[in-house]
Amino acid sequence: MDLGLIPTLIGVAVCGAIAAIGAWRGAQPPNPARGPRLIPWTLIAVVAAGIGVLFLVHIVNLAGFETGQGRGMGRGF
Repeated sequence: MDLGLIPTLIGVAVCGAIAAIGAWRGAQPPNPARGPRLIPWTLIAVVAAGIGVLFLVHIVNLAGFETGQGRGMGRGF
């Protein structure tokens, strides 16, 4: 299965939104009255940003530029 340009752009947008929301929620001060924060928002933001970078590299590959060591991921070892 090959991701085209439109699904890749949607993936970049979704990852960007998740990263922005995670960074915003992670920057909020803790509220001891509500209890401990159980969702690691900073980790979610970092992981979403990393996946977004992979999507951007995929867009560069779709544009015709070769990244990596001369062979794509789908060509085997």
